[in-house]
Amino acid sequence: MQDFQRYLKKSTAAVVAVQLDLDFEGFAYEKWGGTQRCKKGDWVLCNEGDTYTVDGAVFERTYHRVGKGLYVKTAAVWARVADESGTIRTIEGSTDYAAGDYIVYNDEDRTEGYAVSRARFEEMYAPAPDED
Repeated sequence: MQDFQRYLKKSTAAVVAVQLDLDFEGFAYEKWGGTQRCKKGDWVLCNEGDTYTVDGAVFERTYHRVGKGLYVKTAAVWARVADESGTIRTIEGSTDYAAGDYIVYNDEDRTEGYAVSRARFEEMYAPAPDED
């Protein structure tokens, strides 16, 4: 099994985002092979036509505003290519992935995970420079 490597989002990979700052119970939706759930304070992102929600605390910690409604993920992620297909538990629900897709974590201790197709991940992320 391949080790996790550190990656950074490419600066050109901005998303449109709106916070769900509403007094509501949240909602559920089907995406990535599972049921996703969002709640008050989460964010709805449109990432080049791919729409999904991100936990409010995670978004605030990992994204930076670059324009009106435009954000770039500035926090590093840890990722590796999946050896076989499977399902990963996420904060919002679960995501199915195929062999060759990337398993990604927002934190080095691997508690905030998700999966991204290989082509999409490599389009959006680049290996991070070594930390000295």
